[in-house]
Amino acid sequence: MSWLDQSIMRTRGLAQGRSAETHALTEAKQGKFHYTIGPYSDPVLQVRPGDRVVVDTRDAFEGAVKTEQDLPSRVLRMPFVNPQNGPILVEGADKGDVLAVYIESMAPRGPNPRGTCAMIPQFGALSGTSLTALLADSLPEIVRKIDLDEDGVYWSRRVTLPYRPHIGTLSCSPEIDSINTLTPDAHGGNMDLPDMGPGSITYLPVRTPGARLFIGDAHACQGDGEVCGTAVEYPSTTTIQVDVIKGWNLEWPRLENENRIMCIGSARPLEDATRIAYKELVLWLEAEYGYERWDAYMMLSQCGLVRLGNFVDPKYTVGAGIEKKYLVP
Repeated sequence: MSWLDQSIMRTRGLAQGRSAETHALTEAKQGKFHYTIGPYSDPVLQVRPGDRVVVDTRDAFEGAVKTEQDLPSRVLRMPFVNPQNGPILVEGADKGDVLAVYIESMAPRGPNPRGTCAMIPQFGALSGTSLTALLADSLPEIVRKIDLDEDGVYWSRRVTLPYRPHIGTLSCSPEIDSINTLTPDAHGGNMDLPDMGPGSITYLPVRTPGARLFIGDAHACQGDGEVCGTAVEYPSTTTIQVDVIKGWNLEWPRLENENRIMCIGSARPLEDATRIAYKELVLWLEAEYGYERWDAYMMLSQCGLVRLGNFVDPKYTVGAGIEKKYLVP
C-alpha cells in the first residue's frame, strides 16, 4: 500500500481514493485571471470530490516579461501580478470542512518554455520596501530569462539547477474578505513553500460554500526564503486531485507528503509566522496523534523541522513539520 493510500486525504476524504472525472481548466476556459482571492468572483468550474483538474497556469507576470529588456517597472502594473486560476467549486465542501489538494504533476507549458527571475524595485528580502522603509537607493532592476525542462533549470553554462516545481499560491476563499494574491494568511494564498509540489497534499480550511479554490504562481525551483523576491517563475500544466474532509475545522493550512506532516503559518515578523506554525503542530499532535501537549512541545524542540517559504511578501510564511516515523501509535 502506498503512502497516498494511507494519507489523511484518502482515509478521511469523501471520495475514499476513488478517481472520478478529469477536467481541463485551459487558459481559454479560465478567461479572466484573478488578482484577489475572495468570495465575490464567478466560479469557472464545478467538480466533485475525487475529481482531477488539469490547470494551465500563467507565470507570476502573466507573460508580460518576455525578454531580459522587459523591466518589471515598465511592463507590469502593480498590484496586478500573480494571476490565479479559479475559483473552482467543489461539491459537498462547507464551512468547517477541509479541502484536500493533491498535486499530482507539474510540467512546463509551451513549445519553448522559459522561466523568469527578476529583481524588482522595493521588493525582496535584502531591499528596502514600503514595509521596511530605508533612506537608501533601490537595488538594481534585473531580469533573468532561464531555459528549463523537466530535467533541469539551466541557470547558466556553469550551473544547472534541479527541476523541483511547486505551486506558490494555493488557497480557498476567505469568508468575507477579498485578499490580494501576493499576501498569504490563514486562507493559504501566496505561501511560496517549496514543499507544495508534486507528491504533496495541502489541507486548506473551507470558509465558504464550495470552498472556492484558487491556484497559480508555479515555480520551477526556489530556495528557502525566495530571497530576491522571485523564484524561477514559469507557465505550467499542473494536475491536481481534490477531496473534501468533513468536520475537520482547521485554523491554518496543513501539508502532508510521504515522509512528514507540516503546519503552515504566515505573519510579520518572521518569528510570529514560526510561532503560528509550531503552535498548530503541537495542537495537531495532541488532538490526533496521542501526544500530551507539553510532551509534544518539548519533543518538537528536538526533532521539529522548519521550512521557510517566502521571506519577501507582505506576510512571511513558515512551515513547521515532523517526520511521520515519530507519529507512532
